[in-house]
Amino acid sequence: MKAIEFKNVSFSYGSGTFALKNIDFAVEEGEFVAVLGHNGSGKSTLARLSNGLLEADGGEVCVFGLPVSERKNLFEIRKNVGIVFQNPDNQMVASIVEDDIAFGAENIGVPREEIGERISFALGAVGMEEYRHATPTRLSGGQKQRIAIAGVLAIRPKVMILDESTAMLDPRGRREVMQVVSRLNKEEGMTVVLITHFMEEALMADRAVVMNRGAIVMEGAPAEIFERHEELETYNLALPRIGYICNRLREGGMAVEDTLDVNKLAEEIAQCVSKRNI
Repeated sequence: MKAIEFKNVSFSYGSGTFALKNIDFAVEEGEFVAVLGHNGSGKSTLARLSNGLLEADGGEVCVFGLPVSERKNLFEIRKNVGIVFQNPDNQMVASIVEDDIAFGAENIGVPREEIGERISFALGAVGMEEYRHATPTRLSGGQKQRIAIAGVLAIRPKVMILDESTAMLDPRGRREVMQVVSRLNKEEGMTVVLITHFMEEALMADRAVVMNRGAIVMEGAPAEIFERHEELETYNLALPRIGYICNRLREGGMAVEDTLDVNKLAEEIAQCVSKRNI
């Protein structure tokens, strides 16, 4: 079943230029899709249209078959589609972690006796159980973003959209968040849409979509997209250095897979060399 579907969707912020134009796009339930693109490509507009924060000027957006344009559907749609934004500080509403996580669940009318269970589930899912009574302002960037994800999880959405959620984090914080997101997709079956300009994050996805000037210009498995690195550069996107190394090794006849793990790459190189020497 399609979790999110865009049918010939266009949107303009009123400047005369379309942020999205005639977009056809779909995400299957349980899928992990990475949406890549430089600033201004339309990625965040796509995210906001997906749960009714914005309304399309043309075409139709549906979430699990419900048209977003029908206001009677918005409550159900927003229960099913949670968004984690770029700056976790902008999503913090309480001075204690558990109160912050409870906020969304309270607003959709979850019974009080069930909210405690949801807080425990959400903290466990992001590996932050010991911070239940902590003050959010004293957490690191990666920890705050994990708490923001927990706040969305407490609503129990079927789809999680991360809108540049790792952009303000250091490499360690990005790894922490991406590990959580990958686990939620693989173990919990959550549908994930990752909006990012970090090419390396797309490797964790089932499918990658590249946007440019409000249009989808490339689509396919991340490995297939990465092989077209010269085309990617025309859209101001560049492979991480290890991606170039993997490509060059394959061009030289060494069958290595795309990876961000230097140790895994080193093992593959060693295995290839060993086979050649046998």
